[in-house]
Amino acid sequence: MTRLRKMMLEELQRRNYSEGTTRFYIRIVEDFARRFNRPPDRLGPRHIREYQAELFQKRKLSPGTVAHHLAALRFFYIKTLKKAWGVAETPYPKRPFHLPSILSQEEVARLIDAAFTPYHRILLMTLYATGARNAELTRLKVSDIDSKRMVIHIQGGKGRVDRDVMLSLKLLEELREHWRRLPRKPRIWLFPGNRWHSGGQPIDTKTPRNACKQAAQRAGLKKRVYPHILRHCFATHLLEAGTDLRTIQILLGHRDLKETAVYLHLSARHLHATSSPLDSLKLKDTSLLEE
Repeated sequence: MTRLRKMMLEELQRRNYSEGTTRFYIRIVEDFARRFNRPPDRLGPRHIREYQAELFQKRKLSPGTVAHHLAALRFFYIKTLKKAWGVAETPYPKRPFHLPSILSQEEVARLIDAAFTPYHRILLMTLYATGARNAELTRLKVSDIDSKRMVIHIQGGKGRVDRDVMLSLKLLEELREHWRRLPRKPRIWLFPGNRWHSGGQPIDTKTPRNACKQAAQRAGLKKRVYPHILRHCFATHLLEAGTDLRTIQILLGHRDLKETAVYLHLSARHLHATSSPLDSLKLKDTSLLEE
């Protein structure tokens, strides 16, 4: 594996893949080789099909996760080994379309007010106010807060795409209050790690997830709440308030407007804009039928 691993690593680095994707791809190829106890360059389509079936049947992975596994193997065979890859022999699994769950604005307020600590509160507020992804939130820097232009710079987002989002005045006030509470002022990260929030590294993604989970329990919310739900709420609530879809696409950092269009399915304003055809039917009065 050492020689092949080095070759694959070089191919990934030449194409400027992110560190996370690089680690994931290499880990998948190693897992594939371990499954059959053979070097991956000696495995072929039959082994890939068997591996794919096992990911579904034994490991119970989702179609999206299985597709990511196949993408890693496809990269290894095409880019590293320079071999052909038959899509017909190893098709990507169909992904079911599920609408994301969202909270109403009243539920978001209850969630934020039920935060376990003031630190958790500012994390929840930042997620909802910016529509940032969980990983983007953890990597925010002090220098990303531009109070003069009232924007927040989100750098190195998904696909390594930078973007600016609005800086809420309410969030700015809360961030300043959070800053005043810190015994040691961070130099780089807006939300540094360790218990005193003064470490040299940012918080990990578990912290916002725990903040969501604990606040949801304290607020008595029955829905499962995690950081990405607040991103969905950000987009849906903007749409309900009249913001156009193109603007929301830019704020979310979506490459394709189709990704953003899913929020049309969630917006109460758009759902209620068209009445049901049942309402236009002239039906007999049920009370008269009972008589």
